[in-house]
Amino acid sequence: MRVDVGVNGTRYVDEVEPRLLLVHYLREVRGLKATNVGCDSSSCGACTVLVDGESVKSCTTLAAQADGREVTTVEGLAESDGSMHSMQQAFREEHALQCGFCTPGMVMASVGLLSENPKPTEEEIRLALEGNLCRCTGYHNIVRAVRRAAGTLDEDGANA
Repeated sequence: MRVDVGVNGTRYVDEVEPRLLLVHYLREVRGLKATNVGCDSSSCGACTVLVDGESVKSCTTLAAQADGREVTTVEGLAESDGSMHSMQQAFREEHALQCGFCTPGMVMASVGLLSENPKPTEEEIRLALEGNLCRCTGYHNIVRAVRRAAGTLDEDGANA
């Protein structure tokens, strides 16, 4: 079947198998390797991307469901001049990067959260990210990064 999908600001028309998952479309057809396949059951969130600005688990979304829509992966977050997105910068500043396997999904879920709720509480952040698993460590620095990106922490990491 034919799909017409916007990926990180560029439109692509591709022939794909009807059962092709969006994560495999992004990785294998479009060559975007940052979106990871973790659990294949929508439990870990390593595959999280934005579809029309809403975070979705791409391991349980068909590529056909993205037809006519805009998909943003972590590769598409950086500015045109190469500077990092504010969420990526916040993850860097708060040392929220671990092995990197979960990080793209965490960043994308966090961007999705702030698009819906620009000033979430710590509890709302933890609730929004509970579908994204990090096997390396706890979530303290990740939550701090989201708070920093949301402007609820100042430059020194104190409550703003």
